[in-house]
Amino acid sequence: MSSTNQLLRSCVFIAISSCIGMNAYANEVETQLLTKFEAGQYSSKGADSCLMCHKKDDTVTAIFSGVHGDTGRSDGPMAQLQCESCHGPQGKHKGKNEPMIQFGADGNVSAELQDSVCLSCHQDSERMAWHDSLHTQEEISCVSCHSVHTAADPILKRGNEVASCTECHTEQKLDMHKRSSHPLAQGAMVCSDCHAPHGSLSDASLKQTTVNESCYDCHAEKRGPFLWEHEAVIDDCSNCHNPHGAVNDNMLKRKAPQLCQNCHQPDGHQFNVEQPEGVFTSGQSCMNCHSKVHGSNHPSGNYLRK
Repeated sequence: MSSTNQLLRSCVFIAISSCIGMNAYANEVETQLLTKFEAGQYSSKGADSCLMCHKKDDTVTAIFSGVHGDTGRSDGPMAQLQCESCHGPQGKHKGKNEPMIQFGADGNVSAELQDSVCLSCHQDSERMAWHDSLHTQEEISCVSCHSVHTAADPILKRGNEVASCTECHTEQKLDMHKRSSHPLAQGAMVCSDCHAPHGSLSDASLKQTTVNESCYDCHAEKRGPFLWEHEAVIDDCSNCHNPHGAVNDNMLKRKAPQLCQNCHQPDGHQFNVEQPEGVFTSGQSCMNCHSKVHGSNHPSGNYLRK
């Protein structure tokens, strides 16, 4: 047995056994799999044994068209333990139909265990926060988005990303089709421009540390620092804007002056929503005068007018 195969068996066994060990309610299949891993019951013929039964299944043989089925890659599963690199040791699967790991929503093991197989190889800085990510908490496994038995994983193509994400994130799908939105629906942006799909240390799995830092990647002119600053802007851009889209111009959550008066109490201005006579002056806005709402460097800009 090569040292590479020994290392892979060790990594996969540790990942699987740790995952099952942490689950006090591990199902019967997972218990049987752990027994097979401990015994190291791998096939001496590798994929040849599997293909005796599965060679007519296009969803299986398609793996040889992709990177996971490339025998020329020393770091790929097919150049090591082949099918058993991911599906576990064959044991008595043939004939006695002993279980092997099945992936997907209808898989025979938990999403956590499925992911542990992928992560036994795919460990890097982009996936270091996966275990605490929202996807993990919702038991969304790697194969919910990724396809292995294919020539090219569809989700890795930029043009497919938004459609894939919005299959689950339906609220954001509705927002991005509102009259004012980022160009997600048009394909000029994708979700991963702002979010880290494998998790991050920031809220909402943002790639940057804060909402504002994410916005500044494109809207650098709003960064400042300014001589006169607007506290709401410094705090969080999403105080006023819905980043996925809104019915108001500039993705504002509400129209001014209603938006402004979420923070600024009525003080007798003629543009207040509530007039002494109870009359609303439509078409007027705080920003008619206070146009520099993101901040001002003008010496007389303390009211964000200049």
